[in-house]
Amino acid sequence: MSAPPRRKPGPPDQRSRSAPLTCAPPSLTRIRAKPSDQLNPRTVDPFSSTGKCPSAFSAIYSKGDIPCRLVHGSVRHKLQWDSPPETLQFDPLLVTLAEGLRETKHPYTFLSREGFRELLLVHRAAEKATPLLPRLVPALKAALAHSDAGVFERGLNGLVQLSEAVGPALNDHLKPLLTCLSRRLMDKQCKEKVIGALQRLEAHGGQGSLAVIKSKIPTYSSVC
Repeated sequence: MSAPPRRKPGPPDQRSRSAPLTCAPPSLTRIRAKPSDQLNPRTVDPFSSTGKCPSAFSAIYSKGDIPCRLVHGSVRHKLQWDSPPETLQFDPLLVTLAEGLRETKHPYTFLSREGFRELLLVHRAAEKATPLLPRLVPALKAALAHSDAGVFERGLNGLVQLSEAVGPALNDHLKPLLTCLSRRLMDKQCKEKVIGALQRLEAHGGQGSLAVIKSKIPTYSSVC
């Protein structure tokens, strides 16, 4: 009796070819977000609450509501005012310029810095600027708390210019500004500039300013 014919092997199981040898359940292969992925300490900045907040200055200037223009010179730029600065209303122009100190792009950086400085140099600037101090101080504080070094320097210069213009009238509004300056004293790159600004604040504000400065920055030494 002859042996039965052998059966030819069929095609291999497709599932066995495509499946990995050790396949974990789908639920285990999903990428799970780690708590540390949601918080990167390198992005945490003590000044970030104001450092990334742009001002409305650029939009106001683009609409033509700032009465000055940038004139490009061969050596340095300057402002051209639509009207003599001494004839302009400080409210709200001076406040808008102060808010523009935290801009980071040209020409807004130059326009806000020079506009603020030149307005405070006009006749009767103290009389016009003093009533605006409650609105000017928050704008300057935002610049002083900014993470950008250029913005901080413009805010610091603006503070000194305002102090020179209004004198002791600024003393009652100094504390929130000094909080920002005390933080910057820990930065070696800013320390010398901050101390110089404090000395000028004292010179312009008199004994009253010294008491306020010492209350917020006890290590400050008077030069007067």
